[in-house]
Amino acid sequence: MKPQGQSALVSGGASGLGAQTARRLAAAGARVAILDLNEKLAAEVASEIGGIAVACDVADAKSAEQAVARAKSELGPARVLVHCAGVGGAQRIVGRNGPMPLEVFEKTIRVNLIGCFNLMRLAANEMSKLDPLDEGERGVIISATSVAAYEGQIGQAAYAASKGGIASLVLPAARELAQFGIRVLAIAPGIFLTPLLYELPQEVQDSLGASIPFPKRLGKPDEFASLALHMIDNLSMNGEVVRLDGALRLPPR
Repeated sequence: MKPQGQSALVSGGASGLGAQTARRLAAAGARVAILDLNEKLAAEVASEIGGIAVACDVADAKSAEQAVARAKSELGPARVLVHCAGVGGAQRIVGRNGPMPLEVFEKTIRVNLIGCFNLMRLAANEMSKLDPLDEGERGVIISATSVAAYEGQIGQAAYAASKGGIASLVLPAARELAQFGIRVLAIAPGIFLTPLLYELPQEVQDSLGASIPFPKRLGKPDEFASLALHMIDNLSMNGEVVRLDGALRLPPR
């Protein structure tokens, strides 16, 4: 599918990977709705690219339903969803103060995994009603998972479980939604230069980059966005999670 003239939803689009993906989609001619909790930052990116900003808590059913409905009313039904919204955080299962509070695990799963499914179900429902494009395609859904889905480090139990859930969701969703001509994919980034890492000292950033086999640097948000746009364009890509990590394999800690 060519993004030109199509409506697209980008969750977590106010910063980082989502913001750059929104920019690339807009540059390719798409009408972009940026869904994010941070309305101020979302509005800034939307103004920059000529899109719209929509307040959205991806983990809340009503909030997501309202966001998708508003984006549809202003830009038309979306054929593209790129889901980048999520939370990080690290905590051991058993730490100095005892077991991890269950609510910490629950929140990570709710935002990262349930939030992903929440937008997927809503976007897929709308896509399924659209007229088919070439070869019967109606839409494409791309979610951001993580290499932590495969090599979660110590202290990443909640995060790795949430991202592993997204990775496991891709194939059954792709198989089910194939009847509507909707493709489902995910990107598993390694260590990328996002707002969280910008806050680290330069020497720490350099050290993290040096741990990557090649290229020996942190990933660039535009590289994530470039892959997302290729996935949208390449009709044969479906049901796959693609690692984008410079051959990195995370050590235990």
